Amino acid sequence: MSATQLATLARTSTPQSMLRRFLALDAAVTGANALAYLAFSGPLGRFLGVDSTLLLALGAFLTAYAAGVGLLASRRQPPALGVRAVVEANLAWTAVSLVALALWLTPSTAGAVWTVLQSLTVAGFAALQYIALRARQGSSD
Repeated sequence: MSATQLATLARTSTPQSMLRRFLALDAAVTGANALAYLAFSGPLGRFLGVDSTLLLALGAFLTAYAAGVGLLASRRQPPALGVRAVVEANLAWTAVSLVALALWLTPSTAGAVWTVLQSLTVAGFAALQYIALRARQGSSD
């Protein structure tokens, strides 16, 4: 998606455009997070108190996920099934992140705060995408 397409998408308020906007924003934030994990896994791992190998694996996964969400956002009319899959994946990511924090991870204070904040952000994307999908479906009835 080009910068011009993103700028046009940001100025519209139809349900279809809002849906694409929220998908594009999700892809951009996820992609930036993925690149940070890949490029700075060592320093980030030390700061967050998690293994750098985990950050590398998450970075690789998030790169592929961001590309898929970006591809969906670039579609003129993203298919409802694909959008629902993104919403569900975002909700699963939120749940797994919080469970991992409670049961498995022993991050630094910064890492614990980061885990909660990124979980809330991803849950927010899921909510916005779901609301926009519902609005699009309602406007086509």
